[in-house]
Amino acid sequence: MKVLVTGGSGFLGINLIRYLLKKGATVVSLDIADFNYPEKNEINEIKGDIRNRETVRKAMEGVSHVVHSAMALPLYSEKDILTTGIEGTKILLEESLKANVERFVHISSTAVYGIPDHHPIKETDKLDGVGPYGKAKVAAEKICGEFRREGMCVPILRPKSFIGPERLGVFALLYDWAYTGHNFPMIGKGNNRYQLLDVEDLLDAIYTTLTLDESVVNDTFNIGAKEFTTMREDYQAVLDYAGYGKKIIALPEKPVILTLEILEALHLSPLYKWVYETASKDSFVSIEKAEKQIGYAPKYSNKDALIRNFKWYIDNIDSFKEKSGVSHRVPWKQGILSLAKLFF
Repeated sequence: MKVLVTGGSGFLGINLIRYLLKKGATVVSLDIADFNYPEKNEINEIKGDIRNRETVRKAMEGVSHVVHSAMALPLYSEKDILTTGIEGTKILLEESLKANVERFVHISSTAVYGIPDHHPIKETDKLDGVGPYGKAKVAAEKICGEFRREGMCVPILRPKSFIGPERLGVFALLYDWAYTGHNFPMIGKGNNRYQLLDVEDLLDAIYTTLTLDESVVNDTFNIGAKEFTTMREDYQAVLDYAGYGKKIIALPEKPVILTLEILEALHLSPLYKWVYETASKDSFVSIEKAEKQIGYAPKYSNKDALIRNFKWYIDNIDSFKEKSGVSHRVPWKQGILSLAKLFF
């Protein structure tokens, strides 16, 4: 199996590449960012943009399978998000078809459901992407559907927010406050159920869709943790592990959201609308279809995944404490939120 991983330098990308190498696959990474991991000499790295057809065509040479996880994250410009998510996906599928790729696994997102009015969400529920990111993911899925109808095998996975080794981004806020011995504020009471996902469970699902019979996997699947409680309980597990006796502090929902909207507009906070408007809402999907159809069996609960990620954060903090950016691989700049730590 020769697998092209788009977004290979990202959080999911590096974890997937390590997983595939252990399985004996040959791996090609295509990413706009440098691949600066120890596995650099074990793969074929192509640095470039999925919106560039010539680059994609070069990356596709001899490839039998594609896992498409590249995407401009919500902190990027609207133009970059839409063109990467829509045009990039279309170019990849067109070139995969020309190259007779056996299977194209598309990593979508539960963001395609928007803010639903019921739970759990099933794969058959309506798609209503919120913001450029959600809209781009919905459009990309429609393109995948078109190529399925042309005879391609295009499994679509809709994972919940996934965490694990190498994951920082917005979760670095929680880990930083826990590590430095602070209480952690939560929008609302925290009694909502917000399902997460350990990246290792996602990797198992991806590999399954790469290897099981086409008739079984050429479909769309929600992927998430099976065991999760409330946000307050799950996040409190990280504070408990940190050992300072700190607590989750509930904050009134409407005033906090209004404040965060203002701070976002002024570029003083890293939190974007999708994060702070859904943080106090229930958000969980049914994984029953994946369990029954492809044998998906997640090993990690929300608490397990959060603590596993926090342990990695503690062990590796010296390697990234001076870094920041807009990807999941580095902590997001806390902006004015870093001053809020003084009150917690």
